[in-house]
Amino acid sequence: MAVPARDQVARVVHPEPDSSETDASRADIEQRVRPVEQPATDAPEAAPPADAKEESAKPKSPTRKRVLVGVGAIAILAGIYFGYHYMVVGRYMVTTDDAYVRGYNTTLGARVSGHIAAIAVEDNARVGAGSVILRIDDGDYRIAADNARAKIATQEATIDRIGRQVTAQESAVDQAKAQLASADAATKRAEADFARQETLSTRGFASKATFDVSQAGRDQALASVQAAQAALDAAQAQVDVVKAQKAEAEGQLQELRTALAKAVRDLSFTSVLAPVDGTFANRIVNVGDYVQPGQRLANVVQLDNVYIDANYKETQLGRLKPGQRVKITVDAVSGRTINGIVDSIAPASGSIFTLLPPDNATGNFTKVVQRVPVRIRVPASVARENLLRPGMSVVTSVNTKPSPDGVDPIVAR
Repeated sequence: MAVPARDQVARVVHPEPDSSETDASRADIEQRVRPVEQPATDAPEAAPPADAKEESAKPKSPTRKRVLVGVGAIAILAGIYFGYHYMVVGRYMVTTDDAYVRGYNTTLGARVSGHIAAIAVEDNARVGAGSVILRIDDGDYRIAADNARAKIATQEATIDRIGRQVTAQESAVDQAKAQLASADAATKRAEADFARQETLSTRGFASKATFDVSQAGRDQALASVQAAQAALDAAQAQVDVVKAQKAEAEGQLQELRTALAKAVRDLSFTSVLAPVDGTFANRIVNVGDYVQPGQRLANVVQLDNVYIDANYKETQLGRLKPGQRVKITVDAVSGRTINGIVDSIAPASGSIFTLLPPDNATGNFTKVVQRVPVRIRVPASVARENLLRPGMSVVTSVNTKPSPDGVDPIVAR
């Protein structure tokens, strides 16, 4: 293929001579054409466009160089910053997003039965401790309290009457004592008269009839003493009986007073009061509903006393202890970090407190990393803002960096 092409080039440059042309001239022509020969190739190379050649010929822009240098410097500085931050702060932080805001939720329940007469507070309103939230119809309870007061008044009158009987009976005792003393005096006189008559009768100076009269008088006087003594004993016993009746009446009065206290207490329960400061919520009754003792009525949530339960993995607990500082990020409040304190660590994992704790001794065992609740205390000033509501999701990061005089927990492990 190369020879015919060369011949064609030769013919174009130098037309074919006549037959008289010598072999030397033909060799000369071939010698001049040979330097322009190119080696045959399978596919001719495409010539680069003129614009590309001009572009490659231009030097790189200085602005582009400066941008690349600046980006490289920023990347280096960012690497230095993040590396320093990790060594100083990051490696001490223990973080979890399995954390939630919790609060003390007080359940309001009915303590007496009756119909709801009024609801004094709007839903989700702030209430103070002791303020009335609901009222139960108190008509029957007022009647019961008035009845108890009337019974107490009657019993007090009875006790007063028995007290007067005790006084009267004590006077009867005094009278019996006087009669006994009179009988004793008469007995002494009768015995003295009897002794004289007996002496005279023995000597024969007194008649038998006179002696018999004196003896009968003595015996009568002795019987009078016994009768007076018996009357005195009876009067004293009656005093004890009346005093016992009074004590019994006083006991009944105490029972009636207890019944009155219960009636008054039941009457007070018709007004359902807020036990703590908080927010009234989750009302499940309306005016006119009939409630019974123990029935749940509503809830009061203490927003001023919220806290956080963060469920950390068991592999993270080795570095946690009460008193460490915590950074709290709330999903509902973006861009704000709250500083808290680790308050305490639960004594067991969350699975232990479930209704049906797992039993790893049965069936096929698969190891699962357990989580243990960690109680985190929120500053009171933050809690009083009422931004944190129980149930909100948060992210907690505990700073486990030791104090200057402490031991590095990472090195200690």
